Amino acid sequence: MSEIRIPRPQAGEVGEFRPPLPRRAGEVDSRRRVAVLYGGISAEREVSLASGAQVIAALRSAGFEVTPIEVGADLGAVIAALAPRPDAVFNALHGRFGEDGAIQGVLDWLAIPYTHSGVRASALAMDKEAAKAVFAAHGLPVAPGRIVPVDELEDRDPLPLPYVIKPVNEGSSVGVEIIRKGDNRRADVARAWRFGGAAMVEEYIPGRELTVGVMGERALAVTEILAEAGVFYDYESKYADGGSRHIIPAVMDAGAYARALDVALAAHRALGCRGATRCDFRYDDTAGEPGRLVLLEINTQPGLTPTSLLPEQAAHLGIDFPALCAWMVEQAACRA
Repeated sequence: MSEIRIPRPQAGEVGEFRPPLPRRAGEVDSRRRVAVLYGGISAEREVSLASGAQVIAALRSAGFEVTPIEVGADLGAVIAALAPRPDAVFNALHGRFGEDGAIQGVLDWLAIPYTHSGVRASALAMDKEAAKAVFAAHGLPVAPGRIVPVDELEDRDPLPLPYVIKPVNEGSSVGVEIIRKGDNRRADVARAWRFGGAAMVEEYIPGRELTVGVMGERALAVTEILAEAGVFYDYESKYADGGSRHIIPAVMDAGAYARALDVALAAHRALGCRGATRCDFRYDDTAGEPGRLVLLEINTQPGLTPTSLLPEQAAHLGIDFPALCAWMVEQAACRA
């Protein structure tokens, strides 16, 4: 088993979670005025709208003054809506331009502290090829695969079957396809591809779907995800009512459970993430326990909808949703 090299925290990095202390009557929080960015222009707009609505309600219940800003294609309008400048921005955007470093750069320029990761970590995490290279360099277990031009994918199988096709720069399982033995959909998938001129193709890892949330310097828990459709944890399974069942804590080999926590924290540190993240895994226990753990990706903007995994893990540890959102605001920072 390869060694996991966990970078040591640098000065100023977020430490272990501590629940926010309740404010006394009349006490003013130093980051009391919070603007919530939600919506956006990515394929995950509807997810972001749901996340934003939950966050707005939670922050108000925690005592913050909240300005909701529904983000559209007009960046100038977003910047105008941030005046007067809030004490912090809660970034509830998902997908491109929301979690890829784009809006993070704007907020750095405006010197407004914001939740979740900064420009570099956000951009790396959103680029699956770049993130995978960083993970591999730190000894983390990743699936074999490569970037394939779409025209090559249309012509022939790039890997032995079965394999997974996924966009390089999307989240929430948008565009993910599994090509199995006897499946003749490969050419059709390539011809209908709308996520750029190339795709990431990886070995399909059988077994179970796992996820681990991280808050600062603490990995929370391991959740097993059972997609009701019985295929994989796709977009519908993630966000439709009844689309999946979550088992927390996952029932698995104790050593493998601990390793999943370690790998999630190592991935968070390797990319230089801050605040909360969530790592997704495949766990191949088809030959028995302990199985093979494979890191798929890290999400720097975990979903905050009623079916989302990070809030569920936080609640499992006694951190309710308003406290989770308040903690995220307290960790808000910017490059300035």
